[in-house]
Amino acid sequence: MRSPRASASLPPAGLPGLDPRFSRIVDVPESGGARGIRQWHVLDNGAELHRLGVTPVGTVVCVHGNPTWSYLWRRFLTAATDAAAAGGDAWRVIAVDQLEMGFSERSGYSRSLEQRVRDLTDLTDAVGLDGPVVTFGHDWGGLISLGWAVDHPGQLAGVMLLNTAVHQPEGAQVPAPLRLALARPVLGLATVTTPGFLETTLALAHPPLPAAVKDGYRAPYRSADRRGGIGAFVADIPVDDRHESTAERVRIAEGVRGFTVPALLLWGPRDPIFSDRYLDDLIERLPHADVHRFEGAGHLVAEDVDYAAAAVDWLAHRLPGATTPSADAASVSTRAPRTPARPPLWRRLEELADSEETALVEMVPAPGSPPRVVSWQLLATRVRQLTAGLARAGVRPGDRVSLLVPPGADLTAVLYACLRLGAVVVVADAGLGLRGLTRAVRGARPTHLIGALPGLTAARALGWPGQRISTARLPAPLARALGVSHSLADLVELGADEALPPEPAPGDTAAILFTSGSTGPAKGVVYTHDQLAAVRDALAAQYGIGVGTGLVAGFAPFALLGPALGARSVTPDMDVTSPKTLTATAVADAVAAADARVVFLSPAAVANVVATAGALTPEGRTALRRVQTFLSAGAPVSERLLDAVAALMPDARLHTPYGMTEGLLMTDVTLDGIREAAGEGGPGGVCVGVPAAPTEVRISALDADGNATGEPTDAAGVTGEIIVSAPHLKDHYDRLWLTNRAATQHVPAAGRWHRTGDVGHLDAAGRLWVEGRLPHVITTADGPLTPVGAEQRIEGVPAVWRAAIVGVGPRGVQQPVAIVETRLGTARVALASAELADAVRAASEQELAAVLVVPHLPTDIRHNSKIDRSRLAAWATRILAGGRMARP
Repeated sequence: MRSPRASASLPPAGLPGLDPRFSRIVDVPESGGARGIRQWHVLDNGAELHRLGVTPVGTVVCVHGNPTWSYLWRRFLTAATDAAAAGGDAWRVIAVDQLEMGFSERSGYSRSLEQRVRDLTDLTDAVGLDGPVVTFGHDWGGLISLGWAVDHPGQLAGVMLLNTAVHQPEGAQVPAPLRLALARPVLGLATVTTPGFLETTLALAHPPLPAAVKDGYRAPYRSADRRGGIGAFVADIPVDDRHESTAERVRIAEGVRGFTVPALLLWGPRDPIFSDRYLDDLIERLPHADVHRFEGAGHLVAEDVDYAAAAVDWLAHRLPGATTPSADAASVSTRAPRTPARPPLWRRLEELADSEETALVEMVPAPGSPPRVVSWQLLATRVRQLTAGLARAGVRPGDRVSLLVPPGADLTAVLYACLRLGAVVVVADAGLGLRGLTRAVRGARPTHLIGALPGLTAARALGWPGQRISTARLPAPLARALGVSHSLADLVELGADEALPPEPAPGDTAAILFTSGSTGPAKGVVYTHDQLAAVRDALAAQYGIGVGTGLVAGFAPFALLGPALGARSVTPDMDVTSPKTLTATAVADAVAAADARVVFLSPAAVANVVATAGALTPEGRTALRRVQTFLSAGAPVSERLLDAVAALMPDARLHTPYGMTEGLLMTDVTLDGIREAAGEGGPGGVCVGVPAAPTEVRISALDADGNATGEPTDAAGVTGEIIVSAPHLKDHYDRLWLTNRAATQHVPAAGRWHRTGDVGHLDAAGRLWVEGRLPHVITTADGPLTPVGAEQRIEGVPAVWRAAIVGVGPRGVQQPVAIVETRLGTARVALASAELADAVRAASEQELAAVLVVPHLPTDIRHNSKIDRSRLAAWATRILAGGRMARP
């Protein structure tokens, strides 16, 4: 395709977000001089940096794709310039309009991929780049920018990419939108004659683009004679080996494998063109790359999220000063120094492999069946057979394996087999719901998926990735329909010789465990083998759990760690997606089946166990009286609820550990410890006790805006974000570089710490008190207010069952509002009566803007006990602004 010739020009004034000072025209001699001088329009902050009196530490060359132009990079130019003005590293940013595109020259020639890579070199030669260069590309501009990077190894300091691709997997079709655009009857009509291709691309933003921004993208493409480059760009997509640009694409794709410079991949997973499979390919080629998937963002990730701040932060972190290109920055470790490797999780199975004693009890293996008892000998044998079978079925060390299996014998055996093989287990709680599970599984991109029938059905219906393996043998037609290749029984047969591969190394990735999703989209938390072993050792040391201990685990991580501890473990009869389904009778039956002395339940499960205690038989009550240690964690557990548990288990020592998916045991407190702390008149919050060895706890104080900016301290009485350090802390978040960076606190001479996002303080006795979450801090005119202390005081009002405190109004002048559930209940939302409002205000010790009564306070989807304060704050804002008095 050819378009009429036209000179370059400057964009019209007034395009939103585009600083006209950055626009300029550059005359560029085309390679060899055969076609003369070409005029490029670029956005370049070099003159502004000169005006600021700063010397660039390097240059970022930004290359747009199709059908955008340099306008795509406007936010990055501004962010980089602002950072330099504020005293940070000064990066010169040059964002090009490729020839035939944007406001650059229309030469009248179609340009192949190879030509476009040469074009970019012509431009960089013309502007005379000195020093380190970082390339930054999007869409097909990513491939072109990488072509320049491959050709300039001496200048290359790093690469940054938004959604793009360098390789089309064999047997996989080109994405549907591109197939449609490439169809000959459609190509010219959709890309040139009409603005269809452009408009379709602009519609991919999440949320939709403002009209003025859409007009900004349309500005250089107002007529068909300006859109010839769009059609030519589509026509140049190398869809097969016969295409003229295929050889250049292959050259670039293979050249990328040799990069050792720092790399950043910022990705929008909702992209219908460059899906996560292209991200997987880039990660395989750039295994050292920092990756961040912006959940909810799509193809126009540059418009959907604040990618510019992320890129500027990454440059400062990975290329500080950027004096010379360096491969070392790509492999900077953020891990704390580790102690010598601990025995791996499966070692206890090897030690007990000849024992016929009970390893685990499955309470309800099938409806109407008696409990299933598995010996250590059988469990160890099955793990060896499954390890060998998985290897023969194509599962390799480092492969990700998603486990969609209910707690029980099958899940335990498969988990330990995957760990022994060196595969990475991906575990997402079914309590996330289908939407949350889908997001988690697609984000982790497992190569294999092992599931029971409900999980396999969901995987097929929702397009979850991975080879599928069934826990049970399925009829052949059903197996074909679900895409199942093997069953666990098949794997046992394949691995009958128990031929085991070499053991994975302690520092290899072992598991990705997804968070609850109660504070945003569920995050994949990465653990190495050594870190999981440290979790086991921490539990053993803190609670004395070891060989022969009977353990009832109504909390999946503890059930799965039972064999590693040598404990005789049992999961009670319950719906794992709903902890509130656990009854007192089910717990008593589980205790009796395993002769258990330790019970671990979630707070939501505890509440229902207490509520159903009236149905216990005398035998059930006798079984519960044998319990010696009771634990509940995952959300705050009230003293009155623990008192009720104590009545059921009078000989048990009651503990409420504080932890999170990122660190399962950080502190511990007993019921007696809670009573002692309350008697000393603590300043409010939930007392979660003292650090569990070898954990260390510090506090980063809040500033007036509610941000944790203080130097970490263990001083008493300082309210701020809780940060923790321990050998059993997580390694990092999966494909969430920004989140990991924000959550990792480096304390001088003290190693790596995790920022929990929780707010609290230490008291004079070294006990930790949790006062809420950072996002829930209310920023009043008098300073930050944490919610939990006031909520606890309000819950002391006789008429109140539960309470929440949230802020309404602009940050810095927010007003606290109390929202309560009453003991008598109510069928509708209402303002509290004058009497109740007065009592709540007096108890809260705060100037409350309003007191609202609701039938039920919303809780998070998994714990069913954490109040969703963010949702309540938005709801209360609408109500107090005159909105309908609907339930939150």
